[in-house]
Amino acid sequence: MGSLLKSIVTGVVVAVIVTMMLSELGANIGPVIASAGIIGVALGFGAQSLVKDFLSGIFMIFEDQYGVGDVVDLGEASGTIEAVSLRVTRLRDVNGTVWYVRNGEIIRVGNMSQNWARTVLDINVAYGEDLANVRRVLQDVAHELWLEEDFKGLIIEEPEVWGVEQLGIDGVAVRVTLKTAPMEQWAVARAMRERIKARFDYEGIEMPFTHRVVWHRDRPEPATEGAVPEDESR
Repeated sequence: MGSLLKSIVTGVVVAVIVTMMLSELGANIGPVIASAGIIGVALGFGAQSLVKDFLSGIFMIFEDQYGVGDVVDLGEASGTIEAVSLRVTRLRDVNGTVWYVRNGEIIRVGNMSQNWARTVLDINVAYGEDLANVRRVLQDVAHELWLEEDFKGLIIEEPEVWGVEQLGIDGVAVRVTLKTAPMEQWAVARAMRERIKARFDYEGIEMPFTHRVVWHRDRPEPATEGAVPEDESR
């Protein structure tokens, strides 16, 4: 809002000052004002994309869709907002790349920083595992994390294990969710994965992984045990 008001006030003040200066110098400002109106109409037709960018920027600012510091997904780019102006939005992604996105080109906005967030983890286990025991272990791990002093205020509700999410080729996916403070979902997810892996190892719960078999077709066949080489049998 401050950037928007600054731009509007600057434009109005500059226009008024220039008009007053011309008037004080004895110039007839009537034709100037009329010419400014005609030029404005011409620029409006010739710079429709620019006008679209400005109008989109005004509505996004007034509707508070996002602000500096928010983590957003704009479709073509996602990252942390560093600056918002009437024409462009500047954001930096996780790799450090700075993106400049024209406001008129933004069709949708996914804001991951407003009010609260949610960590959603799909944990794969083998088909031979007891799913009731898996649910119990996941609930215990999530509850212990919720009670940890370091995560007080980061996890804002009792974690939930929603149950079997998918029956996949490699295993069964069990979903666990934690409601977190804004922008804390990633740190909570990393902590949960680390604790789940350690607890599964302790409980003996198998987490399936893909096995690969490599065939060496150009490798010679091994000699049969007890076979006599052809030159020695003569």
